[in-house]
Amino acid sequence: MRGGFQLPSGLVLSFGIERLVYVNGTLVAQASVQIPDVSAMTPEQAQDLAEMKQGMLVQIGGGNTFAPSGAVDGVVIQNTLDGQDILTLTTLDVGVGTLGMFQHLNANAALQDALNRAPGSP
Repeated sequence: MRGGFQLPSGLVLSFGIERLVYVNGTLVAQASVQIPDVSAMTPEQAQDLAEMKQGMLVQIGGGNTFAPSGAVDGVVIQNTLDGQDILTLTTLDVGVGTLGMFQHLNANAALQDALNRAPGSP
C-alpha cells in the first residue's frame, strides 16, 4: 500500500507496502496498494487496502489445506514439495517530503543573516 497525508505545517508523509512471493525464482504471488493521498482515497483504493489486510495464501504442491481461525494479516506459505527455493519479500516504503519546510527555514536564515549584516545592526 502507498499513501500519504499533509500536515497543516506543510510536511508531507507517505507510505507504501508490497508483498512478493517467489518459488524457484518465479514470481507466484504479488500484492501491493498505492494510495497517493489518504484524504482523497477512492473506493477502489479502499477495497485494495481491505484485500491487503486479509493476507496472502500461497500453496505449493498438492495436499495443502488451510482453515484460519482468525484474520491472516501476513503471508502464509504451505509447501508439500521437497527442494523448493521459497523467497518472500515485504517492502515498506515510508517517505517524508520536507522540501517546503527546508525552503522556509532557508528563507528565514537568509533573512536573519541579511539583517545581521545590515549597516547599523547591533
